[in-house]
Amino acid sequence: MVKKAFITGITGQDGSYLAELLLSKGYEVHGLIRRASTFNTGRIDSIFMDPHDPQARLFLHYGDLSDSEQIANVLYNLKPDEVYHLGAQSHVRVSFDTPEYTGNVTALGTTRLLEAIRRSNSSVKFYQASSSEMFGAASPPQGERTPFHPRSPYACAKVYSYWMTRNYREGYNLFAANGILFNHESPRRGETFVTRKITRAIAHILAGKEKYLYLGNLDAKRDWGFAPEYVECMWRILQQEKADDYVIGTGETHSVREFLHESFVYAGLDVDEHVRIDPKYFRPTEVEVLIADPSKSEKNLNWKPVIKFRDLVRIMVDADMKAFGLKPIGEGNEIIRSQFPNRWWNSD
Repeated sequence: MVKKAFITGITGQDGSYLAELLLSKGYEVHGLIRRASTFNTGRIDSIFMDPHDPQARLFLHYGDLSDSEQIANVLYNLKPDEVYHLGAQSHVRVSFDTPEYTGNVTALGTTRLLEAIRRSNSSVKFYQASSSEMFGAASPPQGERTPFHPRSPYACAKVYSYWMTRNYREGYNLFAANGILFNHESPRRGETFVTRKITRAIAHILAGKEKYLYLGNLDAKRDWGFAPEYVECMWRILQQEKADDYVIGTGETHSVREFLHESFVYAGLDVDEHVRIDPKYFRPTEVEVLIADPSKSEKNLNWKPVIKFRDLVRIMVDADMKAFGLKPIGEGNEIIRSQFPNRWWNSD
């Protein structure tokens, strides 16, 4: 029988890559989207087919993580085999400006899904997209046994979701698993996230559309990986015999300053000439260093990342140059071709 998956956050970076992965594995894929007056499905347009087409295997359903009745109705009617909960207010800096909304959607949205699953179909396998931001000020490296020390409303909401997932697993015997993913980027990353903000600004500067890039804290260090590889871990986590929690990362850490320098040098630009610091982009409480201990996922999921920091930078810079009508430098495209000759995701 064809497996059926339901994805919240399907229009985001991870949701779009995960949808493509599941379709390549023969799944029927359903996604939750919010009603808007403008189209927000750009990342999945290449795989969407008219639902009247007999070949269609991707279907979208209107709803919102703040609406428990709508979520319950969708899950009851679909009866999916797997639920991937990726939807959230996921911008850390914005969560300081919208803490109540972040808690309602990012934290309570998880409870609404888990409760709907418990009441309608307890055999569903549930994946919760947890975040390395939950570790916050905890000493690195951070693994599955590292105590959480969240430093933002977003991180607090994710800690709540993590423990609710474990509570439903232990209390109701649901297959409910947490994937604690460290930072993962791609050409589909949102334009307000710092990595994409940098690579997109490079294309604008080279095209003569902008002169300056404004950033905040350049000293924060993160463990950056490649998003298409990370969504495969999500799938592998739900294929295990027993639900568990996994840290996913590269085991390397690099500062925002390093990402900035590597990107600008690759594009032949001078950081000092084009980059300015704006205090409004600093967080009230900062997370200084995140670095994953991925030993458990490497062993149990038989997974190791292929794309590391330097290659990730080149992939993203080339993609934004191409998107802006400029000739890519080319190394990023070559990395994709050499490392993923039979890639399952579509060309960006």
